[in-house]
Amino acid sequence: MGCRLKVFLTEQEKLTLEELRKAKNVPQRTKDRAQVLLLNARGLKNEQIAKGLNWAISTIRQTLHRWEKMGLAGLWDAPGRGGKRRYSESDLVYLENCLAQESETYNSKQLAKKLASERQVNLSADRLRRVLKKRERSLGSTRTQTQEQQIIS
Repeated sequence: MGCRLKVFLTEQEKLTLEELRKAKNVPQRTKDRAQVLLLNARGLKNEQIAKGLNWAISTIRQTLHRWEKMGLAGLWDAPGRGGKRRYSESDLVYLENCLAQESETYNSKQLAKKLASERQVNLSADRLRRVLKKRERSLGSTRTQTQEQQIIS
């Protein structure tokens, strides 16, 4: 069995980690990692920390090693986590232009087929519907303002 990894924090590091734990715009995983460091610095053993947070002991050790190796930057997840988009903004603009210019109406299955055949972007009809609905919500306020400006002038 290896020796126990103990983190020694300066007062400034303790303050920074406490603030990080309480911040609202910080991911929960980052807050949890800050908590692990603070608990370790207070003298709790890795097994106690793991039990308290319902984590594996190896995850606690990994967090402590990341702190030793990378410092504060080691608390955040690496960029590029998760699935990548299968479509681009230009694909959505293309669909919106098709809908605006053509007199034919489309359902989500037809739009998905059109996108696959003309742009080689494969999205399910359900996913495409959700993406367009979300886009409509985010663009809705700007469209309303533009329409109001046209009515006024």
